[in-house]
Amino acid sequence: MPAITVENPLTLPRVAAPEGQPRGVLAVTTAPSGFEGEGFPVRRAFAGITYAYLDPFIMMDQMGEVEYQPGEPKGTPWHPHRGFETVTYIIDGIFDHQDSQGGGGTITNGDTQWMTAGSGLLHIEAPPEHLVVSGGLFHGLQLWVNLPARDKMMAPRYQDIRGGSVQLLTSPDGGALMRVIAGELDGHQGPGVTHTPITMIHATLAPGAEVTLPWREDFNGLAYVLAGRGTVGAERRPIHLGQTAVFGDGSSLTVRADEKQDAHTPDMEVVLLGGQPIREPMAHYGPFVMNSREELQQAFDDFQKGRLGTVPAVHGMSEGGL
Repeated sequence: MPAITVENPLTLPRVAAPEGQPRGVLAVTTAPSGFEGEGFPVRRAFAGITYAYLDPFIMMDQMGEVEYQPGEPKGTPWHPHRGFETVTYIIDGIFDHQDSQGGGGTITNGDTQWMTAGSGLLHIEAPPEHLVVSGGLFHGLQLWVNLPARDKMMAPRYQDIRGGSVQLLTSPDGGALMRVIAGELDGHQGPGVTHTPITMIHATLAPGAEVTLPWREDFNGLAYVLAGRGTVGAERRPIHLGQTAVFGDGSSLTVRADEKQDAHTPDMEVVLLGGQPIREPMAHYGPFVMNSREELQQAFDDFQKGRLGTVPAVHGMSEGGL
């Protein structure tokens, strides 16, 4: 799990231990496993969590971790989106993106591709041809972030956030490495530009390390374990790979790695998410996230009539792929 790392975390800015009310843990849920796109394995991180605790986040899939044999790597076919943002974070492996407006690119270890679908487009995500031929390790996340009604029909936009541009921070003792992808932590800003105020952090905790982070009181708080095991909250609620913790109110949150990790996982890997709830009606079906059933129907009508774009006739792709 390379993502972005440093040899000596103590050379990084340190996050001050905050004062104030610690957030308790409301629930710990276990993600069910499934398949997405053309058949790559995912864990549905937010399954079973009431949307009131997720808002403004909609869903998150952990893609892999999987070691593909030659010819096995898979992606998604062309598909539409409208009304929200997709965030694809690649920890191991390579993914190519392309959309019906000519946007896209390639992301690899530690890179993030932030796509604001807005008024709508078609896009595809797939491993490059050379990776399909060779096989290899693949691991990443896809997160969906809702847009408020005023922004749902904005023009689509891409952000390519290279791994080397994320803000790296550490805990006072150097036992935890935090990668701030978007938002702010203790006055340090990540590179991602968001319409909905959020914070997204990938943290690596060495065995036995503990970190308590300041957290905006107007944000919700979520922690998803990508690898390893440990505890969350001052009450030390156990949590492990594939589980999500939902935090209650307060101004700080705590994560601690167990002294002993799994044999194949040297550290505990956690994604920490916080966002300002939008608190608007949400109508979600398939690839569209709107505010009403009527807007959902309009999105499907627009897609079927080609108003969200057409598949470019490049690389052997055509509209027949839909």
